Amino acid sequence: MDLRLLSSFLAVVEERHFKRAAARLFLSPPAVTQHVRQLESELGTQLLHRNPVSPTRAGARLAGHARTLLATANAALDDIAEVVREPLPDTPRPLRIGIMGHGSAELTPAAINAFRRARPDVPVDLRQLNFTEHVTALTEDRVDVAFIRPAPDDERIAVDRLTTEQRIVAVPESSALADAREEGVRVADIVDLPFFRVPGHTPASFTDYLYFHHEAQRRSPDCALTPQEVLTGVVAGRAAGSGLKSFARYYAWPGAAFVPVLDAPWESSYLAVRPDDGNPEVRIFRALTLALAQELRPRIER
Repeated sequence: MDLRLLSSFLAVVEERHFKRAAARLFLSPPAVTQHVRQLESELGTQLLHRNPVSPTRAGARLAGHARTLLATANAALDDIAEVVREPLPDTPRPLRIGIMGHGSAELTPAAINAFRRARPDVPVDLRQLNFTEHVTALTEDRVDVAFIRPAPDDERIAVDRLTTEQRIVAVPESSALADAREEGVRVADIVDLPFFRVPGHTPASFTDYLYFHHEAQRRSPDCALTPQEVLTGVVAGRAAGSGLKSFARYYAWPGAAFVPVLDAPWESSYLAVRPDDGNPEVRIFRALTLALAQELRPRIER
């Protein structure tokens, strides 16, 4: 499949206008129109409604694939340019991927698998991050990229927003709040719960996220560093925990109930990197992850 045709098609989808797409690509409108027609002819189906311009069902599906293909192609060109400039080491350095909790839900394994397919010769080293490593895993060069939440307030780290989800609170099944798992609760209903403590060196942006920005909630004598430790304490009735809605899909522990917090601001997960990192594998992984986020975000944020 000709990537030029995909590029023209995707520009029209995103601009919703043939002339604007042509200007963006520095092509003539007839050339863009011809590219779309050729692509429709090759695939044997209409990809765009013309008036007004919008993707058909097949076109919307192709747009997701086009983003991934074009991002991968651009990253590949950058990688080749890097090889030309620098000698290739005898043994490829592994790409170290840090993951806090369940990362960005289904997007995390999808991105890792896509990178493995695109770069089969590059080892992948997965590292589970605890709550205190929200920033330090990257700044101390223990990982190359990291799936974290929320965005850190640190100029040494660059982030890309991947998903945005409703907040939940984790409580024991025996709690009266567990009965509200369908209709949800409000922050005022949970403000007095004894949430788990985290170590004092945990970044403030993470503790604010964890406690719904309520200092008074940091009252439990128990300390937790991982979601597993939180849930072990939750089912034992010692304290409450918090997370994103997708947390319940990954940590469906017997004895724990996950209750939506209706008026808490939705929070995002991020891919974090060092902004000055020249590793071409980081650029490839970042491009693939962002392309996949466009495709998978509607399913994750449901």
